Amino acid sequence: MVDPHVKKLDTSSEFLTAERCWILECHNTTEDPAASIARARVEPGVTTAWHAVADTIERYVIAEGRGRVEVGDLAAVEVGSGDVVIIPADVRQRITNIGETDLIFYCVCTPRFEQRNYRELE
Repeated sequence: MVDPHVKKLDTSSEFLTAERCWILECHNTTEDPAASIARARVEPGVTTAWHAVADTIERYVIAEGRGRVEVGDLAAVEVGSGDVVIIPADVRQRITNIGETDLIFYCVCTPRFEQRNYRELE
């Protein structure tokens, strides 16, 4: 059971992944296995590595910047603030920052993201 609470954002725990993306775990705990939320930050000109997440549906909620996302066999699509990208479980994905400022988006995963489900595809 999850108790009501407010979790303040602590940017000091942001880390760079091998995928070329900065990640800040906003909410990911075994006490709430139904979902997780992470903030992702991609620097200008950077394309993240192709990857997939097994057994996990992921949603990108674009907060700031401009990107070009590639999901599965869909044609690349430009995205910006307010756009939502739906990524089914086990489907390849990557995103490119095509703007001049950081591309920031939130990754909402169901069930919660677990590193053991991450698959590098490059």
